[in-house]
Amino acid sequence: MAEVTVKERIKALCAARGWTCYRLAKESGIPYSTLNTMLNKTGTPSVASLEKICAGFGITMAQFFEAENEIAALSREQRKLLETWDRLSADDRAKASAFLDFLLQQQK
Repeated sequence: MAEVTVKERIKALCAARGWTCYRLAKESGIPYSTLNTMLNKTGTPSVASLEKICAGFGITMAQFFEAENEIAALSREQRKLLETWDRLSADDRAKASAFLDFLLQQQK
C-alpha cells in the first residue's frame, strides 16, 4: 500500500461504507475505546486486531493491502454493486447472497 498508513486505510474503508468508529467496533468485536485509541491516538493496530478489523469489513488482509486502483478494472455496474455490498451488514449480505442464489436457480 503505497504511502497510505494502516490507520488511513481503515478510516478510508469506514468512510466508503458510511461507518463510524463505533460501527467498526461493533462489526469487528473490538471494544470501541480500544479501536478509538488505535485510530486517533498513538496506538497502532496489531496483526490480530487488523485481522478482526478486516473480518468486520468482510475483507481479507490481502484485500486490505490491495492498491485502491484494483477496483478500476471493474465495470461501473460492478463497482456500484460492490460499494453497495460493502455498506451492508453481515446479516443483510447473507440475505442478499441467498436472494442472488435464488435468482440463479430460477434461470435453470
